[in-house]
Amino acid sequence: MKTQYYTATSLDGFIATEDDSLDWLFSLGDPAESSYPEFISQVGALAMGSFTYEWMMRNAGKVIEETGSPWPYDQPTWVFTSRTLQRVEGADIRFVSGNVGQVHTDMRAAAGTKNIWIVGGGDLAGRFYDAGLLDEMIVQVGSVTLGKGKPLFPRRVLGPNLKLTSMRQMGASMVELRYDLTGNQTQES
Repeated sequence: MKTQYYTATSLDGFIATEDDSLDWLFSLGDPAESSYPEFISQVGALAMGSFTYEWMMRNAGKVIEETGSPWPYDQPTWVFTSRTLQRVEGADIRFVSGNVGQVHTDMRAAAGTKNIWIVGGGDLAGRFYDAGLLDEMIVQVGSVTLGKGKPLFPRRVLGPNLKLTSMRQMGASMVELRYDLTGNQTQES
């Protein structure tokens, strides 16, 4: 069982534009042709930041068009927020705030032998890293630059904490990089 940050980024290290748009990503390929189907089949629980959750709510039509449902996950999802947010009827969503370590214990219990996915954003993944709870980063790098936006991982992490374990080309526009973080997680923020 691993806690994984699985995401896509622009070549210059942004996961979304300044106004939280992901339109740049949708033009780069079909998720069904990526590692996503295999990845999601091994996920037992999700952690999501409030901005990612709100993006899904604002783009419900696009989510329904892509997945056939307003909420594409069967797994329980913990949404980290300090605000009251709209619920998706029928979805197993738990709104939480505070220490990621305390919530991680509940997520592990719910996931069983499967993995925990840190869906986004970069700061939430960084909080799991800071707590020593992030085992792997799976980053799909798209052949675009955004100039500015929401950073992939707003932490300073120096080697050997990020150990590249694999790389795979996905079509003409993406490459997937996998990093192991299970060693000593001493970081400089």
